[in-house]
Amino acid sequence: MDKIDKTNPEDNRSGPPGSTPSSRRATVLRWAAILFVVALTLYLFSIANRIQAFTETIPNLGWFAYPAIFGVSIAANATIIIPLPGVVLTSIFGSIFHPIGVAVSAGLGASLGELSGYLAGFSGQGIIERRQWYDRVSGWMVKYGNWTILILAFIPNPLFDMAGMIAGALKMRLPRFLFWCALGKILKMLVFAYAGSWIATLF
Repeated sequence: MDKIDKTNPEDNRSGPPGSTPSSRRATVLRWAAILFVVALTLYLFSIANRIQAFTETIPNLGWFAYPAIFGVSIAANATIIIPLPGVVLTSIFGSIFHPIGVAVSAGLGASLGELSGYLAGFSGQGIIERRQWYDRVSGWMVKYGNWTILILAFIPNPLFDMAGMIAGALKMRLPRFLFWCALGKILKMLVFAYAGSWIATLF
C-alpha cells in the first residue's frame, strides 16, 4: 500500500530557502490558497440561511434532487472546522429518495468539499505542523496512508478537516486523497441514508 513521503523535493535544492523562482511561486500559491479557503468559509456562513431555504425545496425536484444534494453537500463540507449538518440532511433525503443515489451524490459532494481543508493544509503547512494533534495524525497517515483517509472519512466526526489539512501539508497527491476520501464519505452516507429510509418506514 502506498505511503506518504514526507520529503519535500524543494528541500534538496541548493541556495537559501525562498530564493528560487519556484519557491517564490509556491509561496504565492500558498497565500492564494489560504485566502481562497478563508473567503469561501466566510461566504458559505453568510449564505447559510439561503442554503437552508434551498434544501427545503429539494424534495420537490424529482430526479434533479440528486445534483442538488451533490451541491448542498459540497457547501456543507467546505467550511473549515465547523461543518454544516450534511449527514443530517443525508438521512432526511434518504427517507425521500433512493438511499444509494442520495449516498453517492452526498458522498461525492462531501469529498469535493473537503478540498478546502486540503488547501488549508497545503497553504499553512508551517502553522499546521505546530499543532498538538499534528504528530499523531500525520504519523498515522505516513504509516497507514490510504487507510487513514478512508477510516477518518467514514467515521462521523467534525474533525476530518484536520486529516484533510495534514494530507495537504504532507503533499499527498490530490487524486489519491480525493479517491479515498470519496470512498469513505460514500460508505458513511450509505449508513445515514439507509438509516433515514428505515426510520421513515416506522411512521
